[in-house]
This record gives sequence, structure tokens and C-alpha cells, in this order.
Amino acid sequence: MAPTRLNLPGPRWLRGLLLGVALVAAVTGVVALLKQYVPVLSLLVLYLLAVLPIAVVWGARWAAITSVVSVAAFAFLLPPEGSVLIADSRNVVALGVFLVTAVVVAELAARSRRAAMRSERLITAQSALRRIATLVAESDAPKVVFEAVTREVGLLFGADLARMERYEADGTVIGVAAWSRVPVQLTVGTRFNLDGLSVARDVGRTGEPVRLDSFEGATGEIAGEARALGIRSSVGCPIVVAGQVWGVIAASKKSDEPFPANTESQIARFTELVATAIENTEARAELHRMADEQAALRRVATLAARGGAPDLVFAAVAQELGQLTDADITGIFRFEPDGTATLMGSRGMGEGELRIGDRWRPESPSAIASVQATGQSARYDVDDTQRQRLPPFLRDWGIKSAVASPILVERRCWGGISIASRRGPFPLATEQRMVEFTEIVATAIANAESQAQLRASRARVIAAGDDMRRRLERDLHDGAQQRLVSLALELRLAQAAVPGYLPQLRAGIGQAAADLTEVVDELREIARGIHPAILAEGGLGPALRTLARRAAAPVDVNVGTRSRYPPPIEVATYYVVSEALTNMAKHADASRAEVSLEEQAGALRLRVRDDGAGGAEPRGGSGLVGLRDRVEALGGSIDVVSPVGHGTVIDVSLPLERPGDTAPQDRPPEPG
Repeated sequence: MAPTRLNLPGPRWLRGLLLGVALVAAVTGVVALLKQYVPVLSLLVLYLLAVLPIAVVWGARWAAITSVVSVAAFAFLLPPEGSVLIADSRNVVALGVFLVTAVVVAELAARSRRAAMRSERLITAQSALRRIATLVAESDAPKVVFEAVTREVGLLFGADLARMERYEADGTVIGVAAWSRVPVQLTVGTRFNLDGLSVARDVGRTGEPVRLDSFEGATGEIAGEARALGIRSSVGCPIVVAGQVWGVIAASKKSDEPFPANTESQIARFTELVATAIENTEARAELHRMADEQAALRRVATLAARGGAPDLVFAAVAQELGQLTDADITGIFRFEPDGTATLMGSRGMGEGELRIGDRWRPESPSAIASVQATGQSARYDVDDTQRQRLPPFLRDWGIKSAVASPILVERRCWGGISIASRRGPFPLATEQRMVEFTEIVATAIANAESQAQLRASRARVIAAGDDMRRRLERDLHDGAQQRLVSLALELRLAQAAVPGYLPQLRAGIGQAAADLTEVVDELREIARGIHPAILAEGGLGPALRTLARRAAAPVDVNVGTRSRYPPPIEVATYYVVSEALTNMAKHADASRAEVSLEEQAGALRLRVRDDGAGGAEPRGGSGLVGLRDRVEALGGSIDVVSPVGHGTVIDVSLPLERPGDTAPQDRPPEPG
């Protein structure tokens, strides 16, 4: 604690002396008027009217001096002419008794005054604490509580200005609240280095109350601010939260009159209770923060668990993490083999800056470049001396702090999440808070990659099956079917060569040729079912119309496109219609059906509906399961609606733009 200077009599004491003399003179005048009517010694008690005000306002010492002055004035100014009041021993005793009485009464009055002032201060302090406790109980934001505490301290101890400051992990201090009864105001939200003379520096070093009686010639940012505002003296006390010096409350005066000697202890007792309010407030704020964080994590995790597209998960993570950390800019990047990074999701980036899908090469020093190089979390807090070392785009963005965390997918550094602030450093726990979000992103990426691999695998299996069917159909058509046709012709020739006297032989050979023709027709139907040649030759329009002609009930076919599409798309469409019409004939007892096909918004949309009995299980039956696998392997969707008694509707959507594909393909249009 800084040493205190001796409190010498100043203007206030001079005013007390002048007032005492004036009161004694006034009482002396009254006594002079009344002494011709009342015994003069009886009027001596009137001088208590001069002593008591001095005792109450200025204390017992100055009241005793006033008593002596009163006795002197009474003894030498009021005796009758030609007489001396103190010549009589009885008068001397009376004066002595009055003097003692006056001193005792003055001391009692001064003590009563001090007791009343202590009681008033205690009541005021308790009222202040009660108001603060009410604020905390009503769940006010910490900022509101800090401002209320600072105001109460300033008012309670007669300060001109007061400020609450919080110590930061980087060795600086930041104002969190300020109060003033004068036109000037201490700054809030500005960080100060703890170099030079200041209450915050000394409190931070000692953990004890501190008094500074002058800032003349002192160095440092806070001392310079004090001189600029005209502050003459300051008193500060630590705010201890959870056993650590959380901050400091400083009260300051602009007048030459210093704070009373016991101000430090009074503020210290006050801040002990205030620290509890701050601790409770911060605990409640931490609970709210944790609740918000868990809610954000739950929303993102739910989106990822439902198989949301990675770009939607990236956008949600960027939005949620940016709001939770109060970041100005949030970016999710995928690291590429060539050392570049692709922006996959963002929040807070303006026009002309990076856009989703843009590639750039992270430059050092930057947090995301460090993550790319090391695979570990990184933080960069930038001051004015480091700003020129930043990459150009970070300088242009005005970044003052950045934190980045890696996204690990199957033990490889897939990419990173980076947040940046233009206002100041992030809290120390920011890296840990980002870890949970990066884990969700990694899970979503792993799920998406697994689903993509599964779709690719299913597509390869289906493509292999389709290719096998095409080969089998070609082999049947070009091999067995042609051989059987040739054999039937040979039998017909043999039948014609049989002599007429062998009618039974001729008839037998003819029957064999007819049976063989039926076998050829059946084989042709089988080959057509394995892979319809008309689909490969004519496209979806002719193929679907052929299926409609073979159906058991009338089928209306509306094909709104004449384009050709990739073979997997056409085959999937053909088999959906074929299975739907087969089910209609077997189970639906429908009188009519409708098939419509059109291209909309980059997808081929198919609808098959009938007016049958309905009741089809959307996910039941090997036929529908096989169709669903085929459609979903192409990245499409199939929806079956079949209420009992209201027919069945099958809606299929097949995307025409898939990685590695172009749709529609550059083929000649279907024949009309």
C-alpha cells in the first residue's frame, strides 16, 4: 500500500475556525444584550450554541478550541466596567465547570455525529448491496451488475469518478464499467498495459487495497489518462472471485481533498460482498453459455445425424460457432493435396472476399496456415507491431485475433475451422469450445464420405448387373436364338422333303418345328425382359409405350422429354415402370393406370399411378426394395403412397447432374 500523507488543516478547517469565531461573536452579542436582565453567569450556557455546531461538523478538537475562545470572550468582554470577572474565585470555578462541560458535550456530540454517520454509511452500503443482490437475482446481464456496482461505490465513498476493471490473461486490464458525477468519463472497453503508476498495477501485484495521492510525473497509459481527466487521488481495492484477483474497483477524486484514511478498508469490506455477486453473475452467465452451446451442438448434431448434406452442415456449424464465440468471421476449409484450402462454409464474409468453393493458399503467420502445417489447434492475437507481418487479406480484414482447430477424419487432417475477431482476443477457452464442433463436422464428413462410397458401390453393382443382362441378352439373341431359328428352318426343310406316303413322319417333324418356333418366341420374350433392346435403340419413349401395350389394363403414357439420358438413368426408369405395371396386374385389380415423365430442375421425374385397391407396403416386397436400391444408388429418391382403396402412386426423382456424369447426354433425340 502506498504511504499516506499527513492531513494538515486546509480550507475546510479554516472555514471551521472562521465559523467558530463568528458563532462566539454572535453569542457574545446576545449575552451582552441579556446581562442587564439576567445574572451574567447564567448566560454562560448560551455559548454551547457555538460549541455544538462545531463539534457536530468539525469534531471535538475544534469544539474544544471554540469552548476556550467562548470562555475568553465571556471573561474579558462581558464583565461590568471597572471589574474583572476572574477576580472572583467563584466565577473562575464557574468558567472552569463550563469549559469542562462544553468539552464533554462537544465530545458526546462529535461521537453521536460519528455514530450517526457510521450508521448512515452502513445503511447506505446495505441498501447498495441489496440493490445489487436484486439485480443478480433478476438474472440481469453481467454488464448491468458491473455498472450498478461501480455506481454504488462511487456514490458511497464520495468519489468523482469510479471504474471497475478486469484483469486479462495477457497481462492487461480492461474497463468493464464506469461511473462519474462530473462531465468527464473514464473509458470502458479499452485495454491498458500495466506499465507505469496505476491502482490496477499495484492491486494486481499485491492483491491488497491501494491508495495513490498524486499522478504528477507518473508514466504509463492509466497515469496519463488520470492526468488528462484532472484526477488528483485514487483508491482501489481488489475483487477476489474464486480465490483469484478477478479485477479491481477504483474510486477517484478531482479535488485536492483526499479520501479519508479508512476508505480502503471500507471499500474492501464492500467488495468482498460484491465479489460474491459477480461470481454468481458469472456462474449464471456460464450456465447460459453452456446451455446455448449445448443447444447449438444439438442442432448441428441432429442435422448431421439425419444425413444432411455436408454443405448444409458446414453452413450450420459456421453460423452456430460464429454466434457462440461472437466471432466476426467464421470459415470452414478443406485442405487440398496441392497445399491450397477450399472454403466449404462461412459466416461474416462480405462481397469480394472468399466465396464457397473458392481455393486459396493459406499464408503464415495465420492460424489456419498453422493448423494446415501442424494438424494442431492454433491462436494468433495481433497487436499493432505485428499487423504488418500479416498476410495481405488478414490486414485488409482488420483481424486482431484468430483461432483455428483441425478437422480430423479417420486420423487424417481433412481441414480446419477458423474464427476471427476484429475487436480483440478471444477468451482462453475458445479452442476447447471449438473442438466439439470440429468433431461433429468430422462425423458429418465421414458419414457423407461413407454414404458416397456406399452409393458408388451400389451403383457399380447395379451397373455390373445391367451390363451382365445386356451381354446375356446379346448372347441369347446372337447365339442360342439364332441357332434355334436356323434349326426350325432346317426342320421345315426336312418336313418338305418327307415323302407323301409317310404322313405321320411329316406331321411329327412339323409339330417339332412349331414347338421350336414357340421356344424361340419364349426365348425372345425372356431376352427382352433381361434387357429391353428397344430401350437401347429407341430410348424411354418407345420403351415405356411398349410396356403400356403389354399391360393388363389400359395405360396412358405422357413423355414430356425427347432427350436421351445416361444408361443407368434410363434403365432405372424402365424397371420402375415395369415393376409398377406388373404389381398393378398381380395385386391392384386396377382398371386404368397413368405414366408421366418429365425433366424438371435438373432431375428426371417419373410418376406411375393407378386406380386399384392400394394398400401396397412402401418398403415391402422384393420388387420395390430392388427398385429403391437402384434409384438411391443413382442419388435419387422414390416415394410410394398407397392408401387402401385409393390406388397407388409411385414418385421417382433421378438427378441428371452427378459427379462424373453429364445430363442429358449428347445423343440424337428419340424418334417421334
